[in-house]
Parts: sequence; C-alpha cells; structure tokens
Amino acid sequence: MPSSDNYKEKYKKCLEEVKEIGFVEKIVPPIIYVKGLPGARIWEVVYFENGYLGLVTSLIQDYVEVLVFTNDGIPIGTPVSRADEILQIPVGEGLIGKIITSLGTPLYENVPLSNVGEKRTIDNPPIGISGRERVTHPLETGVSMVDFLIPLGKGQRELVLGDRNIGKTTFVLQSILSQLKKGSICIYAAIGKKKSAIKKVEEFFDKYEVRDKSIIVASSSSDSIGHIYTTPYSAMTIAEYFRDKGQDVLLILDDLTEHAKYYRELSLLSKKFPGRDAYPGDIFYSHARLLERAGNFKINNKNTASITCLVVAETIEGDMSGYIQTNLMSITDGHIFFDQDLYKRGKRPAINHFLSVTRVGRQTQSSVRWGINRELTSFLILQNKTERFIHFGAEVNEGIKATLSMGERVNFFFDQSMEEILDMNVQIMIFGLIWTGVLRDYSEGKIKFYMNQAQKYYNIDKSFKEKVDKLIDSCQDFNQFLGKISSQHKDIIEYLETVKT
Repeated sequence: MPSSDNYKEKYKKCLEEVKEIGFVEKIVPPIIYVKGLPGARIWEVVYFENGYLGLVTSLIQDYVEVLVFTNDGIPIGTPVSRADEILQIPVGEGLIGKIITSLGTPLYENVPLSNVGEKRTIDNPPIGISGRERVTHPLETGVSMVDFLIPLGKGQRELVLGDRNIGKTTFVLQSILSQLKKGSICIYAAIGKKKSAIKKVEEFFDKYEVRDKSIIVASSSSDSIGHIYTTPYSAMTIAEYFRDKGQDVLLILDDLTEHAKYYRELSLLSKKFPGRDAYPGDIFYSHARLLERAGNFKINNKNTASITCLVVAETIEGDMSGYIQTNLMSITDGHIFFDQDLYKRGKRPAINHFLSVTRVGRQTQSSVRWGINRELTSFLILQNKTERFIHFGAEVNEGIKATLSMGERVNFFFDQSMEEILDMNVQIMIFGLIWTGVLRDYSEGKIKFYMNQAQKYYNIDKSFKEKVDKLIDSCQDFNQFLGKISSQHKDIIEYLETVKT
C-alpha cells in the first residue's frame, strides 16, 4: 500500500497544479466533510496534508463529502487538495499471480508490481446491447451437479447463495480450478472477509499450484470501509482489462451481501434516507450497474470475449426472500442454492437443484448434455416422489427398488470432494456407464475409483482423450450416446481397471 509520505507528496503536487484547497470541517468516520474544493466531482480522488487518500462520494451545498481509506483519525482543520482525476487503479499482465488491495497496490509490501503500466477508472458504465453477443459457449465448473442440471455459459452472471459455511466458497474455488485448466483468467474478490478466510484462499491456490495463474483482490473486515466498498469495482475493472485483450475471465465476488452491509453503514452515516431494512434506495442501482459490466462482448468487431461473474450471497436460515438476495436474483441470470438441510445430511455439494435456476446456460448445451439434463431432471423428480411415498410404509415392488437403486448411484456420482474436478466429457462418459446399468452392482468406492481413473487418464493419455471426445462428439442425441456407450463399455471398464503411472 502506498506510504503516507507518498500521499503527502501527491498532496503538494495536486495543490500546485489544481490550486484548490479545502479544510476538514466535520468528521463522521469514515466520512469527512470538507469545506472548499469548488471543482470537486463524484469519484474524484483527494489527498490530505497528513498523508491520507480520500474519495468524493457526494456534493452538498456547503461541503464535499469524502470517504477516507483509513481507520486513523484525521484532525479537524486538516488541509485537503483534489487531484482532478477520477479514482483509477493500475492494470496489466503483472497482476497475474498477485494479491492486491482495492486500490491496485500489493497487499504485501515485499511483493512489488511490475508490467502494470495502464490505469483505468473503477466505476465504468456498462457496455450497451450493441457491443454484446449471445452467450453460446458453456462454462465448465467441474462440478457434475451444476454442469448437468444447472449449466452455466461464458458471460453469464450467476448468484451462488446459501447459509454461512455450507460450501459456497468451495464451489467457486472448484470452478476456478476448472476454468484455469481451460485457459481463462480467474479473479477472486474477497469483500470484507476475515483475514483467516483470505489466507485460506491463498493456501488453496498454493496447494493446487495455480497462484501464478490467478488474481486475488482482497479487503479484510479490519480494513477501512473505503477499501471494502471499492473492492468489487476494482475486481471488475481488472476483468475488463483482460476481456479487452480477448481473454475469457471468470470473476468471483465473495460476497455482495457483505458489500451491501458496509454500503448501508456508509449511507446511514452520510444521512441518506433509509429504505427497506435500512438499506439506501440506490443499493439496487449500485449492484445492477456493477454486474451489468459482466457478459459476452464483441472484441474488435470480430471475436468475442466474456466476463462470467459468480456472485456469492449469504442467507440466514435458508431464507431466500431477503431484500439483498432478491435484488441480486433479479439482476443475475439465475441462482445456485446451497441448502442447509442437505448439508446436515452429508450431501456434498449441498446444492438444492430443485430451487436453483439457470436462465441462459441451457442454450450452450450440446444435444447429448441437453438429453442428460432432461432425463436427469425427470428422474430426480420421480426419485423424490418415490422416497416420500415409501416413507409412509408403502410396499416396495421391483420398480420402486430399481428407482431407489439408480438414485443411489446417481447420488454417488454427484457427491464430489474439493479434489474431484472433472472435465465435461469425463462426466458424460461416467454418467453413461451409470445410466445404462453397467455400474449397477458396483459400490460407491468402485464408482469413485472409475471416475478418478477416467479423469487421470483423460489428462495424461492423449489417445484415450481423443477416443472419449470422439465417442461423445459423434452422437446426435442422448439415446445414440447410450447405444454407443453400451456397445463399448467392456473396453472402457477394462481400460480403467489398468494401473498406469
């Protein structure tokens, strides 16, 4: 983070160039009311004589309202100069592999930035409809339940919501691992998180050796509100830089309910009129303007590049009808709901697919994936009804036994740990073996063994990968795929049984 001496020098420079000075008249931390600065603009940077940075958030008749990026006290009467520039952060290839603050500075002072020559403002208007393209390419998360039942597309904005500590962050980190394998740029924005939570994300990236391929924009709960408030905007600006370079970006905003709480605090302190649940009336506009910056965009009138945004939101006791949660639902293109009851029953990931929605992801599915989605959705509804039916002591006939048995194997398939990141075609192949009954008499451990073997060989054996891809890509629909997998299952099982190093 820049030193106070650096900001003191900038104060003097701005005072000489702009020739406007103001003075601190009133303090309501973290809001400072400055008298003077007649040319100030919203989102403009100001510097304090004692070495602090501020951001103009409102223009009042007699005062300029400034949000300061510090928790330290600033004395009344402190001189202030304005920079005559909107808040900007440095962007560039040099950010990859780094963990930075919302101002684009290294979180750790011993890790300097390089190759970040360009600067961009953090509050940019969204690109209009003429600059966008239809979402056509699938985004693989590596999590089978999502990829099959709640498919996502590149450029989609999807809400990930649920109670605290039931797997939301685990899911988005799995998605990052999957997309890094596909060559996307991945940005994780930690918004007002505990320092221990930020450290865990760092350790996760180090464990899977992807730190040098991703970017973390972090603000902790102990940082100033200014840092926390600007974190998602800075992360989106960095995503736009790589999008303009023609690269697909996966952006994680974790989480916007926390961001809304700090924005509410900021608004109440600045005496904005409170609305529902004491949130300011412009909270919807603030989040909508931010999330509209994601999407699938035209680049140079030829190619496309996307910003896929996974927005994390927290619920309380599974209540999806909260003000911020419903706001975000109406802004995004669907939601993935993590259910506390499923989590307590040991289901991982604890996703309630019946209460989850994807609005544009299905249009990116191949005919085989679309067929799987249709068959699985119908089957899971039947399984749910059957389980409720036998709960009342109904007689279990052969049809009910077959449904329950298949449901058990499907649950084995969907149950994934953090380490199990599966390519789409591997998921389809294993599911085909389960759906055709080839793995009917196999235990959960054996099914997991085949899944891990298939993914391992798909990564290291080029001929096996080509064979699997050809098998799936040559099928016109799901039924044709089932026919082919049935005729070739012996060779596939025999291959997966072999042990390779």
